[in-house]
Amino acid sequence: MTRRKFFYSMVGAAAIYPAYIEPRWLRVVQTSVKLSHAPRLRILHVSDLHLSSVVPLSLIDTAISQGLALRPDIVCVTGDFITGKEDLRSGAYARTLSRLSAASPTFAVLGNHDGGLWADAYGGHSDHIAVAQTLQSAGIRLLHNQSHVLQVRDARMNLVGVGDLWADEIDAKRAFSGLDNGKPIVLLSHNPDSKDVLGDHPWDLMLSGHTHGGQVILPFDGPRFAPVADKRYVAGLGAWGERQIHVSRGVGNLHGVRFQCRPEINLLTLS
Repeated sequence: MTRRKFFYSMVGAAAIYPAYIEPRWLRVVQTSVKLSHAPRLRILHVSDLHLSSVVPLSLIDTAISQGLALRPDIVCVTGDFITGKEDLRSGAYARTLSRLSAASPTFAVLGNHDGGLWADAYGGHSDHIAVAQTLQSAGIRLLHNQSHVLQVRDARMNLVGVGDLWADEIDAKRAFSGLDNGKPIVLLSHNPDSKDVLGDHPWDLMLSGHTHGGQVILPFDGPRFAPVADKRYVAGLGAWGERQIHVSRGVGNLHGVRFQCRPEINLLTLS
């Protein structure tokens, strides 16, 4: 092989990996979370499925299979089910997502791509009717500025879900009504930056996505492309004062590329 052919083969391999290998190379990340007075609970945290032309339904189905193999007690999906104006009328997406709710109680919030002011401005749906109807058909409980008291065996805890920060749909007063006082509160919020809006409200653990973990991590540069103001919360579990925030790198992606940031599903074990 000549030097020129070798060079072009290396360039070709470098282009193939971030576009065709890593975006489909799912991993499972398991994390223990210490939460005061929380029941021992296994939460499957799934985020940013991003059904689109570059994220096929088959990848989402594989992620669901891997997640259900972990036998979670509940499933929490933290938004961005689609990327643009995907047509969901066939019901195929709902049937795939229904595998989650058939196995465990499943709860969700919406992301900035799922419809609303932000999505409309960037070529998406002007409202989230299509996604909400898909979730309803899939048996998934949408917590859009709502709370839910969850009974787990002989213990109780609160789930709270809020609207998306970029869509300007957070209604904290409504979301945090109806809580079982004194019980742990797990908050579902697509964008981890929403912590600053919700800091005056009671919650112990926030589950978020949105960042894709940075999606493209360049050597010596870090996750500079993560679309959040606070770069401390881009991936994994981190403390925010006495509270905790878990950010999933997500299953899907934008533009069909990932580099040094594999897609993931997360199993959180509360204790």
